[in-house]
Amino acid sequence: MTSLKKDPLAVADSHSFKPLALGLVPVVSWGASFIATKVLLRELPGGAIVWLRFGVGTMVLAAFAVGRGERLAVPVRTLASFAFLGFLGIAFHQWLQINGLVTAKASTAAWIITTTPVFIALLGRFVLREVLGLFRAAGIAVAAFGVLLVVSGGDIRALFLGETGTTGDLLVLASAVNWAVFSVISRRILKKQSPTVAMLYVMTAGWLFSSVLLPAPSGLWNGLVHLSASGWWCLAFLGPVCSGVAYVFWYDALKVLPAARVGALLYIEPLVAMAVAAVVLGEPVHTAALGGGFLILGGVWMVNRRPSH
Repeated sequence: MTSLKKDPLAVADSHSFKPLALGLVPVVSWGASFIATKVLLRELPGGAIVWLRFGVGTMVLAAFAVGRGERLAVPVRTLASFAFLGFLGIAFHQWLQINGLVTAKASTAAWIITTTPVFIALLGRFVLREVLGLFRAAGIAVAAFGVLLVVSGGDIRALFLGETGTTGDLLVLASAVNWAVFSVISRRILKKQSPTVAMLYVMTAGWLFSSVLLPAPSGLWNGLVHLSASGWWCLAFLGPVCSGVAYVFWYDALKVLPAARVGALLYIEPLVAMAVAAVVLGEPVHTAALGGGFLILGGVWMVNRRPSH
């Protein structure tokens, strides 16, 4: 009788720190990206930032795909799906965020984005007719209250009277809903392809659409000529790191670790954004914002918690 042996490398990797470290790189990068974008908006138009960021990100992903010998050919029907996902998840999503960050605080935006799993759960309930349950419904309520605390700075009454909060906060919230829609639609499509190749096509399509939705030439070249050293650093960080290497590392971690374990790392993202925003932008860390942020994380945990049997 022959015994089946597990791949020792895979077993070792799943219990080592290396894949976890791979997952931490994109989470920290994406958390800091809100601040880098906010800094760049002082020197470049929003459309130029998105166009440059994802243009460079596309080239980085292409280099990784070719270097790893990935099969790049995909059916024409799949290309159409990738084009739609590129518009929704890159071009339109970035239009919402880049315009939102003009008035929204970077740290506030990061907390709001964390609510995406809540909107995924709501879509599952009202679109896919999935059972929500009392515990998950309570989690949605807790996260919603947390968002109100973060956006209002602790004064929820003033928020409803229109005395606090910004239009940017609403746009960022809309981007969280949009990303939830993108995530639900892309589940089936992305499962049939290599993650790196799929993201390459989605990002390429999104970059092309963003060229129309967010006109890059307007002020681009003049802005680049006069770009400061900090501006160049932010641009180098957003393009090759956040939109290229980060995605590759994220999917590398998912190959070894369970999705739930890697996904839990996203809870660190708003904490990174808050810390970096405090240091780089001088955004104050209010007790209400911190408390509201942890309410959001608690609500998201309740929404994603698996019921015990």
